[in-house]
Amino acid sequence: MTSRDRYRGVPALVLGAAGFIGRWVARSLSLQHADLSLAVRDEGTARRVLDPLGVRGTIAVCDLERPPDILSLIERVRPAVVFNLAGYGVDPDERLDSVAEAINSSLVRHVSDALASHDVPAWTGQRIVHVGSALEYGHMGGSLSEDVPGQPTTLYGRTKLAGTTALQSICGERRLRGLTARLFTVYGAGEHSRRLLPTLLASRASEGPIELTDGRQLRDFTYVEDVADGLLRLGLSSASPGTIVNLATGRLTSVRAFVETAADVLGLSKARLRFGALVTRPEEMSHDPVTLERLESLTMWRPSTGITDGIGRTYAHFAPQSHRTDAICL
Repeated sequence: MTSRDRYRGVPALVLGAAGFIGRWVARSLSLQHADLSLAVRDEGTARRVLDPLGVRGTIAVCDLERPPDILSLIERVRPAVVFNLAGYGVDPDERLDSVAEAINSSLVRHVSDALASHDVPAWTGQRIVHVGSALEYGHMGGSLSEDVPGQPTTLYGRTKLAGTTALQSICGERRLRGLTARLFTVYGAGEHSRRLLPTLLASRASEGPIELTDGRQLRDFTYVEDVADGLLRLGLSSASPGTIVNLATGRLTSVRAFVETAADVLGLSKARLRFGALVTRPEEMSHDPVTLERLESLTMWRPSTGITDGIGRTYAHFAPQSHRTDAICL
């Protein structure tokens, strides 16, 4: 199944459209000629992020922590489908419980309730594609089947799981077509400046050592444009109301191998790489390759961009990132 032209003229709303993943979802929908609305916190910041990507849509300034603003936006836009890329808590300095609850959980309930209140008969796809997180699984090892109960250990994981659970409940009670796509380690242009690949990109401008963890952690590195493609494909799918879907590559790569590949692509001397200089974070996950049977069954597709190609494409897009572009977005 391909998403090409299936969104043409479809009223689509992207929440967190100026964020790392949200901007690429917005770009993909814009290329498909969707009737696009982009929910952001600040129009100026959004334009600086979205205009260079050629995104064309109506900017809607909205405080997603305020239910009246959310309900007013849904009523005004009347979207056939909402892509919820809003999120809070993935960055180390985002630690306010009340904001995490409002954005990661309550927002999902409010949006889902509003969508269930009006039907769009001409649209047969999902009404809401909600982006979840691998951190909803917690320290669970082995194969991460979407049906196993989550055991999150972080604020972000707990509140994202609450949002997923709320969506499942509303979808089940009101037969709303909606799903949660759980993402793993997404990388690409637009990441927060303190994440791994932007740190390596920024290191090209200096000559000192690059401090890293020991790099033994295994992660499913998924290129952001593949993630955007996958979310659009899931939006067209016939998934049952409340379905959870892992969206990843199904391949595990050590952080060390990712860094060494990036060094080759970016022309960084490997003598600068100081593996073990930093402590590995306690919330790091350890699991088998991500199970993708459900993704492939629903979309007949899986992400295909390799790490070397993904890093190269990121480098081609690279521009210095400000400390923060949109504090509440993915």
